[in-house]
Amino acid sequence: MPAIAWMAVFFLIPLYVVLCVAFGKVDPVFRSAIPVWNPLEWSFTQLAIVVDRLVGPDNFYLPPVLRTIAYVVIAVAACLLIAFPVAWFTARHAGSHKALVLTLLVAPFWISYMMRMLAWVNLLQNDGWVNKIISLNGLLPTEQAWLSGRPTTVILGLIYGYVPYMILPLFAALDRISPSLLEAARDLGAGGFDVFRRVILPMSIPGVAAGMLLVCLPMMGDYFTNDLLSGSPGTSMIGNLINNSITTPGQSGQAAALLLIVLVVLSAPMIWYTRSTARSEVRS
Repeated sequence: MPAIAWMAVFFLIPLYVVLCVAFGKVDPVFRSAIPVWNPLEWSFTQLAIVVDRLVGPDNFYLPPVLRTIAYVVIAVAACLLIAFPVAWFTARHAGSHKALVLTLLVAPFWISYMMRMLAWVNLLQNDGWVNKIISLNGLLPTEQAWLSGRPTTVILGLIYGYVPYMILPLFAALDRISPSLLEAARDLGAGGFDVFRRVILPMSIPGVAAGMLLVCLPMMGDYFTNDLLSGSPGTSMIGNLINNSITTPGQSGQAAALLLIVLVVLSAPMIWYTRSTARSEVRS
């Protein structure tokens, strides 16, 4: 009952409010959203507008959607490549310093996301430390405009902002692997790569799935990283579309409809996570 009450208060009720706004009406005078609480009176006008802007003749919503998917796929893959060796080192080689290493990994969460992104702005601006290092403090003419709407900068910001979410679940999964299993695999003649492929990777799938889910979900709705590190329409993401629609009079319903589409898309990795977790529990 506590879990059901928690889900009802913090998920089901807010989701129903979003549905009522998405399928509601727009005040013709003040251009504000009017939620329709009775499902029998819902209108699909706002959803039809969003779908037309996604797949219709204009489809100016489609490039940010495709861009977001590309950014998230690249950033999640990079987070996994960075997090796996870090989590493995912490789980197997940190020894008595595991608590210290984990503390250092979660330390960035003690600072607000905005402040961490603003620190990147200071580092990447034209006279920042990154350009100073690349140009050897001005000796080489290699100054780069990192904050001028570069997709690379946005992706790097996403990786930096969310990689701890990947490390912690991976550490939890890798730390549970018994060393005797690794020794048994080596005794049976398995090399380093075979041990990783046949023992470590299969047993770390729940951690990989949890990490990818925890990283993918906030990245898909992120708009703050692009606003601070780029601010260019050429790097806008789904989160920027939703944020702009919310702040535009008369488009709150379209923002809610777009959010529902994002929710449907994100249900795929959530289903994959639940299925992979269920399979791992059956094997164990």
